[in-house]
Amino acid sequence: MTTVDDERSVASWRNAILVAFGLGGITVTTWGPRLPTLRADLGAANGTIGIVLSGVTIGALTGLGCSSTILQRLGARRGILGALWLVALGIATIGVGAGVAHALVPTAVGLVGVGVGIGALDVMVNVEASGIEIAVGRTRMPLMHAAWSAGAIVGAGIGAGSAALGLPVQWQFVGEAVLIGVAASVLTRAIPRHAPPVSREEPRDILERVRGWARQWSDWRLLLIGVVMLGVEMGEGSANNWLSLAVRDDHHQTDAVAALFFVVFATGETLARALGSPLVDRVGRTIAVRMTTAVGVVGMLLFILAQPAWLVLVGTFLWAVGVSMGFPLGMSAAAESGPNPAARVSVVASIGYVANLAGPPVVGLLSEAFGLLDALWLVVALLAVSFALSGALRPRLARERP
Repeated sequence: MTTVDDERSVASWRNAILVAFGLGGITVTTWGPRLPTLRADLGAANGTIGIVLSGVTIGALTGLGCSSTILQRLGARRGILGALWLVALGIATIGVGAGVAHALVPTAVGLVGVGVGIGALDVMVNVEASGIEIAVGRTRMPLMHAAWSAGAIVGAGIGAGSAALGLPVQWQFVGEAVLIGVAASVLTRAIPRHAPPVSREEPRDILERVRGWARQWSDWRLLLIGVVMLGVEMGEGSANNWLSLAVRDDHHQTDAVAALFFVVFATGETLARALGSPLVDRVGRTIAVRMTTAVGVVGMLLFILAQPAWLVLVGTFLWAVGVSMGFPLGMSAAAESGPNPAARVSVVASIGYVANLAGPPVVGLLSEAFGLLDALWLVVALLAVSFALSGALRPRLARERP
């Protein structure tokens, strides 16, 4: 029987992981609004800035690969604390490297550090969220990812406000680093020391760990989950990078109106995730993903083909709903799909990251040959594939209890 103390402990655990997701969202939007200032402080060209920013991707993929070992060695509480402290240190290093030293190397090192921390954090908080779902017997993953989306909006607001006030990047970045470090020290106290689910059978030999992680890539169901996530993450990444530009250039709106369309997208995705858990509990993961991806296809068709601005705006909102549920529900499905949930989550997260980060350049290349709106047909096709393969997200008949 569950006691009041148990319920309070689980509630504290849930709230801590919610805040951790929110801090992750704040982190990934720290530098975007300040890129013009960072470029000026570093005295670098756009191509050089792009190379430096790739450090985040390299670091994130490294963090994803190390996350299982971190969980095994340190446990969730210390692992999440260490990841967030690394993120805070990386953000401070970026601010000092660009704003004080005006040097590319420390700035790049900071970006790699943030990437490692955010990649490891992403896996660990998703594993914890899956454990919380098991503990409460209800879907919580979309709500957790809504916190990430909300954090991204807050982080973008902080950056935009700091830019409007002319605040030097070193003060903004160091301030955010202190905020993240202090919040991490407080929130991780509520994470159980032996929070489920963590494999107790992971080998100690590093080479065998790598082999074990590589073996996960031969699991056909796990790969199908990854393909579902690839489609929705391609849709989200394309919106993050190209939506405003498509509204301005192809739908002939002003820069301010184009920015408003992106705000609508971010808000729609956050709302869908925040309100989506009851839907998942009622109809299940597979139907929820089919419903949302179908809505997303309709939304993208409106965005590509519609002429009136209000109809394009409706399409933008539906596009956001369409990409809202695949990633969080895919994470949940991966975590419970077999032993060693951290390694399994890292596999599908890697596929999602690649789609989110590498997909938009593909759209950009296609746009040079066919135009931006026509290039988005690739995203429509991948969302349709996610719809078709969403049966891979069905839960196992019997969940393993810790």
